[in-house]
Amino acid sequence: MTTPNPLHLKKEVAPFEKTNLKSSIIQMVNTIVPLIALWAAAYFALSVSFWLALPLTIVAAGFVIRTFIIFHDCCHGSFFKSRRANDIIGTLTGVITLTPYMQWKYSHSVHHATSSNLDKRGTGDIWIMTVDEYTEAPWYVKLGYRFYRNPFVLFGLGPIAVFLIQYRFNRRGAKRKERTNVYVTNLFIVLLYTALCLLVGWKAFLLIQLPVFYTASMLGIWLFYVQHTFEDSYFENEEEWSYVQAAVEGSSYYKLPKMLQWMTGNIGFHHVHHLSPRVPNYYLEDAHEATPPLQKATTITITSSFKAISFRLWDEQTKSFMSFYSYRKLQKNSQINTNRLKQQQKGA
Repeated sequence: MTTPNPLHLKKEVAPFEKTNLKSSIIQMVNTIVPLIALWAAAYFALSVSFWLALPLTIVAAGFVIRTFIIFHDCCHGSFFKSRRANDIIGTLTGVITLTPYMQWKYSHSVHHATSSNLDKRGTGDIWIMTVDEYTEAPWYVKLGYRFYRNPFVLFGLGPIAVFLIQYRFNRRGAKRKERTNVYVTNLFIVLLYTALCLLVGWKAFLLIQLPVFYTASMLGIWLFYVQHTFEDSYFENEEEWSYVQAAVEGSSYYKLPKMLQWMTGNIGFHHVHHLSPRVPNYYLEDAHEATPPLQKATTITITSSFKAISFRLWDEQTKSFMSFYSYRKLQKNSQINTNRLKQQQKGA
């Protein structure tokens, strides 16, 4: 799409950069209360059958994702006007989602400031290599990258590696406030999980919480992945990189059924969110509908989003993603052309 004047586009979205206390409170109630109720219902269903409880845990996982959206808005300071309120609710919802508030706030702000910038990758994003980088990389880096980009690793082991392990430790260079927040989050998680184990028993706790955690975190990683990994995405080096283009061309509009759109807190309007993180999730759709240029963003559906699984490398020549299969084919053709050129030179 042709990106309009950045200042004009930001001005059009500006009216939606406001918090609504009533909407925020309602969202907290219609998210946290059903989550608790579903968790309790799953526990009582266990007395009949695990298979009766399992569907309830999957629905509960949807409300964990919705809780993460509240957490996410708090990180951007867009859920409440009060910074203190955002910090408190952000930390508490971070306990539910197993994500340290201050640490994630930092990495996510870097993600927004550098999204789609090829020269500033590595913080708050998913590992992406260009075709040239992969070609020139040593074998062990290639092996590690192929392992990382395998769907079973990215979405299967990813939830455990990120939410259970990575987020339990401070990042290098973290300031005191951020480090303390990680310790507090870990302590609250231990206290909450200990209390639940004492209340329902550790076996029941695991049978309920493991499916809730795994489903929510796996889908959370998927949402983040597909909204930046799509056919017509945008990546540029620092000299050509544009914040607005990265927002509206490097982030997609994930068009979900209304129920899933509600459950995921409108995060499908990711292009709007990246253009203006100060827009709370409950105004993202309104901003999209009121701003015609934003409606031209790349739209993906549940069906079309599965294509993203094969997108492994970014080709700077064609400005598009490439699968490992296409890469091998490209390298084979390149080798054939090189051999032909050598034969022609010998013949001459």
